[in-house]
Amino acid sequence: MSSKYDCLKLNNQICFPLYACSKEIIKRYKPYLDKVDLTYTQYIAMMALWENETMNVRELGKCLFLDSGTLTPLLKKLEHKGYIMRNRSKDDERNLVVTVTDKGWELREEMLGVPGSMASCVELEPQEAAELYRLLYKVLGVKAEL
Repeated sequence: MSSKYDCLKLNNQICFPLYACSKEIIKRYKPYLDKVDLTYTQYIAMMALWENETMNVRELGKCLFLDSGTLTPLLKKLEHKGYIMRNRSKDDERNLVVTVTDKGWELREEMLGVPGSMASCVELEPQEAAELYRLLYKVLGVKAEL
């Protein structure tokens, strides 16, 4: 028998398994990231920068779905660790540009094995993983690029 409160049951929420999975996957990244003193958010920022080499802070925030209040301290820490440099754009000084340093590129080499190690932690067939990827980006309102 259903009740008007069924909509409040935890098992009826799509947000809960998304939250729990995200938390669990980030926890599985921790041993790899601890070795290089990175948080998961710092790691995904570095992945975006490795892919684009140089980005302005606004583009990086949009790419990572992060606001400037989260991104600014994260970038300061990455800069302090020597992985990135932040400089004002020569074209428009209002824009802050982030560039990967030599040490940041060395970190990229160190992290090459992480995606493969993480793939073995998730028991999905390749087509299931591709479908999940597509659906998650659909929830985010962004076209998935595989």
